[in-house]
Amino acid sequence: MAAPLDVSPAETVASGEAAVPGVAGRSIEGRSLGQIAWLRLRRDKVAMVSAVFIVFLIVVAIVGPFLVQNPDTYHPNLLNPALLSPNGPFGGISLAHPFGVEPDTGRDVLSRIVNGARYSLIIAFLATVLAVVIGVFFGLIAGYFGGWVDTLIARTMDVFLAFPLLVFAIALVGVLPSTADILGVSLAGNTLRVVMLIFIIGFFSWPYMGRIIRGQTLSLREREFVDAARSLGARGPYILFRELLPNLWGPILVYATLLIPTNILFEAALSYLGVGIIPPTPSWGEMLSDAVINGYYYIDPMYMFIPGMAIFLTVMAFNLFGDGLRDALDPKTR
Repeated sequence: MAAPLDVSPAETVASGEAAVPGVAGRSIEGRSLGQIAWLRLRRDKVAMVSAVFIVFLIVVAIVGPFLVQNPDTYHPNLLNPALLSPNGPFGGISLAHPFGVEPDTGRDVLSRIVNGARYSLIIAFLATVLAVVIGVFFGLIAGYFGGWVDTLIARTMDVFLAFPLLVFAIALVGVLPSTADILGVSLAGNTLRVVMLIFIIGFFSWPYMGRIIRGQTLSLREREFVDAARSLGARGPYILFRELLPNLWGPILVYATLLIPTNILFEAALSYLGVGIIPPTPSWGEMLSDAVINGYYYIDPMYMFIPGMAIFLTVMAFNLFGDGLRDALDPKTR
């Protein structure tokens, strides 16, 4: 009979952890799915640059209006009285007005771009939140329960997707009163217009989110963890919001980042057509409309270029960040 080996606990630990030189005595730490996704996202330089630009844009929208001059202040002294065009080349660019001033009014272009960013982001973000909440709720119900519930919700989505949203927005503005009471709060002017835009864009955008969540739920409801929850007596609401919803945060976050630029473009289109933010309050779409309708681009193309580039860079940043976030959360889609 062989004598028992005399191995101390310290030697046992060392033998188990000395497989890799230099790491003896260290415990191996696991990583959560969120940490793994963050490591993948950090390696995507394009997505990280886009994220930095989005953060910068949000800071500008929040703090910028307090740092620039009033966007509605007229500066007739900066205009040529004979031509009503800015003094100096490139739209009157100077240290006081880095982007120049508008013809006819002399309003500072930089301050109007900064204040326009605030309205564009507020409308786009809140409309996206509204669309996500409605879309996730109905998508979960349709995908989990199926049957006539799924058919009813799916056909409702088709009706919303086929609705002439632009015509509806134009018609609604024509009958919208100057003041209105919403949930006991009296709204008027641009406040009422912003609420209307958030409602129109968000309420009619939820089917895009609903379709994605419905498809994901149809796949997840057949998984083993859902069957295990049912076998333990879990009811529908518990399975929907405690079992299925936590597994849908990836698609929700990804599609929300892709829905925001769509809403920014739609708000700019409505403002361009004159049914968005009420002038003279600045909006990127309204600035493009002024450049075209008032003929500012004849004086200098920069009056179209600056708000157009603001929209282009913002939409591009959100799209690139959304693509990077999708690859980080689900690398199989690469």
